[in-house]
Amino acid sequence: LQLQASGGGLVQAGGSLRLSCTASGYSLEYYVIGWFRQAPGMEREGIAYISSSGTDKHYADSVKGRFTISRDNAENTVYLQMNNLKPEDTAVYFCAASIGDLLPTRGVFYSYWGQGTQVTVSS
Repeated sequence: LQLQASGGGLVQAGGSLRLSCTASGYSLEYYVIGWFRQAPGMEREGIAYISSSGTDKHYADSVKGRFTISRDNAENTVYLQMNNLKPEDTAVYFCAASIGDLLPTRGVFYSYWGQGTQVTVSS
């Protein structure tokens, strides 16, 4: 399973971006998908997670109320809508896939990772 995150870019504080996570040749519908980010010199942070059906979602406190995770299994895509972006949201954003029914928040439980997309928020 190869994942690809896209949709990053440069945006001013208060702006919005929508990230997409897609897979080539495989269906994402049986996987839990998590979004993680890593800023320079910082540890990787898990920020949003969605169950395979899309019913269950979980957010880190740092993004709760501003970011929304969703999925369209027919389009084989998971989205991360990011609103009211702040400079501290600047990071490389990764999507990752995990098999199972739980929503793990630690990256070690995710077996498949995309290569990341850069998000830069200017003040």
